[in-house]
Amino acid sequence: MIHNAPDELLTLLKENAPDNNLPTPTLRKSYSDLYKEVQSEALAANDYQLESVPLANGATGTWITLPGVFSGRVILFFHGGGFTLGSTEDHLGLCVRLARASLARIFSVDYRLAPEHTFPAPVEDAVTAYRYLTAKGYQPHNILPTGICAGGTIVLGLLITLRDERLPLPRAAICMSPITDLSFPGESVTKNQARDWISESRLKSIRTTYLAGHDPDNSLASPIHAHLAGLPRLYIQVGTHELLLSDVGKFIDRARWAGVPVQAELYEGMFHNWQLFADEIPEGVEAIGHAAAFAQDILGR
Repeated sequence: MIHNAPDELLTLLKENAPDNNLPTPTLRKSYSDLYKEVQSEALAANDYQLESVPLANGATGTWITLPGVFSGRVILFFHGGGFTLGSTEDHLGLCVRLARASLARIFSVDYRLAPEHTFPAPVEDAVTAYRYLTAKGYQPHNILPTGICAGGTIVLGLLITLRDERLPLPRAAICMSPITDLSFPGESVTKNQARDWISESRLKSIRTTYLAGHDPDNSLASPIHAHLAGLPRLYIQVGTHELLLSDVGKFIDRARWAGVPVQAELYEGMFHNWQLFADEIPEGVEAIGHAAAFAQDILGR
């Protein structure tokens, strides 16, 4: 394993950041290979079981179960990757750490990706997954939607859709480094260019590929533009060195003004998706531990 200091890890990530000029299959493989490499320690115990479940429209869900978890408690997980990359497989280390620390089962959704499937396909798949769980007898208060990066955006889109359709809402949700505004107007996009491993050009590519001509101000694409009143409690993590820092901060302010209870944690010196690198940096272990404690509190009531 790497076991580098944070600066050395950041250098490695920058060197292996997604190259928008590569063909999509190549880009996805390189992204996946890197993520699996830096999460292998979390999987070393091999004490987890996987069960794949087909959902509608080609999406799939994967049950991740560890010994000792409460079978009636579910973290509904959405991976990152900017709506174009990522899978359960390359976020498995994070999922296993969350399951182990929260004592909950994970249901991780492999939602449809762009450019093959553009906005709002991932949000539709999230609603499908939520309906699947409730149809299986899981009560909304025993389901905790959780997502990282684009997965965090999808979680917010799920909550907005459930509220607007007057469907039963979960008690809370977790968003790690979420994309909250696909226009990316925040000053941190410029200020943190040297501090984060994703780039402004990557953000623009995500917007173009995922939206495919849709309005970036659509509330399911950019939750900061949504009517936020009535959403359940949110737990949000963001690093001070993220390009997304300003946008996430503005979303938190707007959610609180709308009356949404928001518990926000700011991690000093952390870059985008640092939770995925818990094998390498203690801040990743700490962030997952805090998220898991929140999950236990919500799901254990």
